[in-house]
Amino acid sequence: MLSLHQLTCFLATYERRSITAAAEDLGYAQPSVSEQVRSLEKSLGVPLFHRVGRGVVPTDAGDELRPYAERVLAAAEDALRAVQSTVSLETGTIRFGMFGTARLYAGADLVADVLSRYPGVRVELIGQNSSDVQDELRRGRLEAAMIAVPALSSEGLEVTPVARDELVYISANPAHLETPVTAHRLSQASLVMPETTWRAVDSTRMVLRQMLHEAGRNPVTRIEVEDAETAVELVGMGYVDSVVPRGVAEALLPRLAPSAGWVSLRPRQWDTLAIVHRRGATLSPATRLMIELATRRIQSIAEPIPAAASR
Repeated sequence: MLSLHQLTCFLATYERRSITAAAEDLGYAQPSVSEQVRSLEKSLGVPLFHRVGRGVVPTDAGDELRPYAERVLAAAEDALRAVQSTVSLETGTIRFGMFGTARLYAGADLVADVLSRYPGVRVELIGQNSSDVQDELRRGRLEAAMIAVPALSSEGLEVTPVARDELVYISANPAHLETPVTAHRLSQASLVMPETTWRAVDSTRMVLRQMLHEAGRNPVTRIEVEDAETAVELVGMGYVDSVVPRGVAEALLPRLAPSAGWVSLRPRQWDTLAIVHRRGATLSPATRLMIELATRRIQSIAEPIPAAASR
């Protein structure tokens, strides 16, 4: 008989490629994790890992088991949350995923929206980038989130677009803002871009890469930074320009780069923002509340996508 404990140890070992590292992550003794993996292999009648040096490599059977193990553990989390949702929201904890830059123009207001209804609740907004929020969803650590769609692989997830945020070119040089910026001009610009850790999967960069590739151009950055605040400050100093969501520009330029402005791209480009949760999941009342409030908040800032158009 398979157990949740066995599957938890299996997934941790699969992700870390090491029983020792899995044990550290889970807070268990290494022999305990090793025994759980062996018991699971015995129950299934197949090896799940090859031992290689001090690490492990999944077998074909291990690769096959992984998505099923994730779904079983996610279903167990759903069941737990469904039971816990019978407890009042008044003093519970609400966890919701949100991509990093959203905190600049929606995060604090969203928390305030929750606290105005439930002053005693504890709130956790999770995520630095849409990609890592997506990973938290797939692992069952979040019920739902708001993320930027281009970074999303939607397999196993229900995606509901709710708004779109225009990507705009920001600069402290007025000459750079006289006309909308084409792909040709963008490819020649001296740019700073945030989200460098997630550069391969960041939604804004994916949209810009597509725009440039369609024009036969290649994206080039002069400076890479992690956070949007640093990028905007460098723009304000006049060293470089950047491309950011309009919500970020409107939130940060007045404070960090008051001499800078923004202009649209040509053709105009957008980040699509969507509510995402696992397909078929039973959402708790707390998560349904966060979806309602997050959608209302983001649609007050970005351009709403009508429900009919998002289907």
